[in-house]
Amino acid sequence: MKVFMIAGEPSGDRLGAALMAGLKTLVDQVEFLGIGGTEMQAQGLRSQFPMSELSIMGIAEVAPKYFHLKRRIRETAQAVIEANPDVLITIDSPDFCLRVARIVKEDEVEGLTFGRDIPTVHYVAPSVWAWRPKRAEKMAQWIDHVLALLPFEPPYMEAAGMSCDFVGHPVVADPIATKAEAQAFRDHHQIGTGPLVLALPGSRKGEVTRLADRFGEALGRVARAHPEMSVALPVAQGVEALVRDLTANWPVKPILIPADQPEQKRAAFRAADVALAASGTVSLELAAAATPMVIAYDMNWLSRVLIGRLLRVDTVTLVNLVSDTRTVPEFLGAECTPDRIAPALLAKLADPTAQKEAMALTMDRLGRGGEAPGLRAARSVLNAVARARTT
Repeated sequence: MKVFMIAGEPSGDRLGAALMAGLKTLVDQVEFLGIGGTEMQAQGLRSQFPMSELSIMGIAEVAPKYFHLKRRIRETAQAVIEANPDVLITIDSPDFCLRVARIVKEDEVEGLTFGRDIPTVHYVAPSVWAWRPKRAEKMAQWIDHVLALLPFEPPYMEAAGMSCDFVGHPVVADPIATKAEAQAFRDHHQIGTGPLVLALPGSRKGEVTRLADRFGEALGRVARAHPEMSVALPVAQGVEALVRDLTANWPVKPILIPADQPEQKRAAFRAADVALAASGTVSLELAAAATPMVIAYDMNWLSRVLIGRLLRVDTVTLVNLVSDTRTVPEFLGAECTPDRIAPALLAKLADPTAQKEAMALTMDRLGRGGEAPGLRAARSVLNAVARARTT
């Protein structure tokens, strides 16, 4: 079997590597071509060019690289058609991946006219349930099958004309620290009987810059009620210096956990009594560790207005959505203020069990205890290829 895969971000690289491992389990001989990072290359991918070239697909970064990226899109599409693989698997990064799929499906590469028959699979469904529902219909022009991370996503994809399988979320396969490791973390950092609060202000510079002061002030208010409180902050790669500067004057000096110490991050997640986190998949990581949470997030004024008008759901927290509850308080946009956040943190410290059922239900619905997501995704890909061959 010949598989062409494209990933443009570290998260996609991890998904791709797990999928590759699953395919190698199910297929005797499989060759991987395409674009990926270190984890996919470790599984046997020959990357056409460094994945880092595609990790700049943010709005501000795209303009100066536009012509280079456009050339890479056409080069990649031509490589797909020339390889004539059994399947093209694109992983997230829709700005790049779907443009490649479009060229492949529409035979736009001069002199190469057999790409239309290559089955296309996209890993990670667009969040059309939250905003911009027309994205699925547009994607269906070039994508045959979708691998969904969330259990409620397949009907949206199928309604747009694509087949879709829920294959489980990778968070269910991530290791979780033991109670002993959590206690060792507290002992090492001399955290006494006071509460340990986890601060997670995001992984991007813009997020950290917008949220750090508000998080710090909210934590200071909590510390007035809990003078023995400690704060731990796992730092995302690339924002270490910024986080250190922005937290230097926090009322409670945080324990900064470097990005290259994932085992310490896991221990902090398990040891924490409550977390204050930016919106995102981190809520699922906290649910996996059974750590109660409060979500707070803000963006620039224009994005806040535009997304507010387009949003189709009453909550953006994945734990709330997957569990179909609203037990995780969230403070978004104009409500992302210390005077609102602090009382919510105090309430969770007073009743840490309030979210327990919702967090457990979330993990069960995401596939905890079942077949590994990478293996489920591999089975789904093979089924999609088999359907394509029969038609």
